[in-house]
Formats: sequence, structure tokens, C-alpha cells
Amino acid sequence: MDLLNALVALANFVLVPAIAYGSQLALGALGVTLIYGILRFSNFAHGDTMAFGTMIAIMVTWLFQSMGVGLGPLPTALLAIPFAIAATAALVLITDRGVYRFYRKQKVKPVIMVMVSLGVMFVYNGLNRMILGVQEIRFADGERFILKAREFKQMTGLSEGLALRTSQLLTVVIAIAVVAALFWFLNRTRTGKSMRAYSDNEDLALLSGINPAQVERITWVIVAALITIAGVLYGLDKSYKPFTYFQLLLPIFAAAIVGGLGNPLGAIAGGFVIAFSEIGVTYAWKKVLKYALPEQFEPTGLVQLMATEYKFAVSFMILVIVLLFRPTGLFKGKSV
Repeated sequence: MDLLNALVALANFVLVPAIAYGSQLALGALGVTLIYGILRFSNFAHGDTMAFGTMIAIMVTWLFQSMGVGLGPLPTALLAIPFAIAATAALVLITDRGVYRFYRKQKVKPVIMVMVSLGVMFVYNGLNRMILGVQEIRFADGERFILKAREFKQMTGLSEGLALRTSQLLTVVIAIAVVAALFWFLNRTRTGKSMRAYSDNEDLALLSGINPAQVERITWVIVAALITIAGVLYGLDKSYKPFTYFQLLLPIFAAAIVGGLGNPLGAIAGGFVIAFSEIGVTYAWKKVLKYALPEQFEPTGLVQLMATEYKFAVSFMILVIVLLFRPTGLFKGKSV
């Protein structure tokens, strides 16, 4: 019985949150890896672009709520996602046409593109704060829980309860659907194959008649969709705050680099590696160990390796280790 309680506590506080968080990071890291693999630069405006898409989703959600439009037990924000994707795609396409394209034509070094994206990041950050402010916003409605801890205890008779939030299940289901659709598009459609060819060898792709401008536009639209969905799911699961999305840039980039920058499968794997590492290192293991170990070995302290406030430091440490010992990542992407 104690072992079952330990497993339930582990699932409730580590496994379920890490799977949901890892799915969100994986979607964000896929955007990073597509930009790096096809447009060949690291976009530091990624987090604030995600914040912009989430901000649009929040405003459309408020509009729907004021009109009495909803999805019953599901969050109204799901209806707002297509509108947020359209707005984010328009923003990044305008930015690409007005800023990034000029530097691509000049064939500047990647570090210059990184600096340009930093400038774009500050502009996006200011735009987000100017429109919705800097306060924390919770916009999830509908049923909060699919399974409550008290109900689980009553059903099983265990001391520990398992709670499953609607946002967590939605995150996993939507992430699986989006990733499956993306891989089908990249591997089965002519446009997707053109994008892969352009990523592998730009010169050969141009000789084959592939239109680089079209590839670039489609890449931005796909990235806008990925990070908007990731941002909305993260906001539903936790909350919206512009600075939080700025901070997410580090774990998202760490996920992409750990998995292998430029490798979509690596981005997914890296997202879960970072998520489980962050949550595992910052979780207080006393409750799980209390059930799992004999009474004489029961810990007196929290058994917490690092405070929750420093969870992003875990991403940074993993990133440094990977860059030092395996710069191509777990799935051998492009060397950083």
C-alpha cells in the first residue's frame, strides 16, 4: 500500500506535471529548430513571440466570453487559438519582410542575425507589456479538473490522491496531434519535402527550382502556429505573464540544443529531458521517500536539491554540459 501511495505521489507531483510541461517545451523547441534548420539563425524573439500569440488568444477569449460563446467544460481559449495563430503569423511575416529578409540578402554572419533578433525581442516585449500590462492573468475557464484528488482517494482507498487538470490532458492530446500533423506535412507533402531539401542543401534546392521566399513564409507560419499553441497551453496550465514567457526562452532553447538543434525529433526529446530535469531537481522528495523507504530511513528534511525559484538554472546547467561535451545534441543535430 505504501508503495502505491509513493507511486501516486510521484505521478501527481512529478510525472503528470513534467509530461504536460515537456509537451509545451517540445512545441516551442520545434519552432526554434525549424527556424535554425531552415532560416539558419537562432531567434531570440521566440519567447516574446509566444507571449504575443497568447496575448491575442486572451483578448479573443475575453471577447467570446462577453458574447456568451464557450465550449462548456473545455476552455474558451481553444476557440481563440486560430485567431491568435493568424495574428502571430501576420506579425512574424511583417517582421521578416521588414527586418530579417534584408540581412538574409546581405548574407550576414549568424551572430548578426542573433543580435537583430534580440532587437526584435525587445520590441515585441514592449508591445506585449503595453497592450496587456505586466500583471499575471489567468484566463482558463470551464472545468478545472478531470479527476480530483479527493475522488481518487475515495475510489482507491489510498492516502495519496491523484489530480488531473483539464489543461494537462489538453496539452498532451493537442501536442500529440500537432506533432503528428507537422511530421506528416514535412514527410508527405510536396511543400514539406521542399522545406527539408532547402534545410539540407540550400544551393541544391535552388537549382531544383524550389522557391526560397515561399519556403521562408511557410516556415514562419508553421512556427507561429507551434509557439502560439504552446504559449496558450502553457498559459492555461499556469498563467500568462509577459516576463514568464521571456524566461521560457532558456528552457526552450535548452530543449532544442539538448535534443539536437535542427532535428525535430531531438526537439521533442529535449523538451521532456528539460521538463523532467527541472521538476525532478526542484521537487521536495520527502513525501515519496516517506512511503517508499522503511520507517527508520524516513528523511527529516525536504530532500529538495534546488528551490523552485531556481528551476531555470537547471536548464542552464544542462545546456552548458551539452555544449561542452556533445554540441550536436542527443540526436546529432547541427553543431552549435
